[in-house]
Amino acid sequence: MENTLYKALAFGALAGLRSQAAPMLLSHFLSKNHSSPLQRTPLRFLGNAKVAMALKGLAASEMAGDKLPQAPDRIAVPSLFVRGASGALVGAAVYMMSNEKAFKGAAIGAAAAVAATYGSFYLRQYLSGHTRLADPVLGAIEDALVIGSGMKAARM
Repeated sequence: MENTLYKALAFGALAGLRSQAAPMLLSHFLSKNHSSPLQRTPLRFLGNAKVAMALKGLAASEMAGDKLPQAPDRIAVPSLFVRGASGALVGAAVYMMSNEKAFKGAAIGAAAAVAATYGSFYLRQYLSGHTRLADPVLGAIEDALVIGSGMKAARM
């Protein structure tokens, strides 16, 4: 149970940093497992290799778009909603994989996503104003942290 909570928090937080990265990473690892724990659930699509590939494309597009100067703030309402929904999706999936209640995982994942969205937004603003690193470089560092952390969380 404790591991499930930590995993839902981790994936939810990743969704707050990059909304498409969390479902992409979860889907990637599930698609490699032919006996996915989500096979008999409404979220079984996450274990589909084609879905995993599509999510990889979406995640790569999001990571590239984040570096553009006209990219909207992640705390803007539409972006915040997508990040919260992404966190809810991965949180629910993590809980369902452990035969726990999906709504509990969804709530945890969404809360973690919203908290991480605000935390990462203000941290990146602070670092952009107090270091010599350009914002796209900070974004690339954030991308690397998301991918590395997501791979670690998927193996928890």
